[in-house]
Amino acid sequence: MRQLRAIALLPGTLAIALPALLVWLGGANVEPVTAVLGAVLVAIGVALVVWTVTLFGKVGHGTLAPWDPASALVVQGPYRYVRNPMITGVAAILAGEALFFRSWAIAIALAVFVLVNAIYFPLFEEPGLRRRFGAEYEEYCARVPRWLPRVRR
Repeated sequence: MRQLRAIALLPGTLAIALPALLVWLGGANVEPVTAVLGAVLVAIGVALVVWTVTLFGKVGHGTLAPWDPASALVVQGPYRYVRNPMITGVAAILAGEALFFRSWAIAIALAVFVLVNAIYFPLFEEPGLRRRFGAEYEEYCARVPRWLPRVRR
């Protein structure tokens, strides 16, 4: 129940309720090519969010919500490549919806979402993780980039 509440309030609001409202207010212009590309992005984003939420519950013993955080540092699965794959998943969902519905309003919501997280994580989330997990988190940060995976040769 903790996980469902956190999912409904955070990614559910941003990736389902807000785009639905924006499409309802502004309409949609679905075209086959962008609809297919958008659907693929949404599917990838949903899979990534489900995977990361599952890891937060099973490995971290917590939720994605800041008020009910994981008690163990999660560094498995997609967290081996980037520190914030859940944000990447939600961004992929929003990008897919923007393409699917050909909606500039959803594209703007995506840009705002990315900007807010680019500010929030370094200023608030990461200092809290440093306090909770100490050297383990510092070492993780040294190995794993925040947003984009490293290209390895």
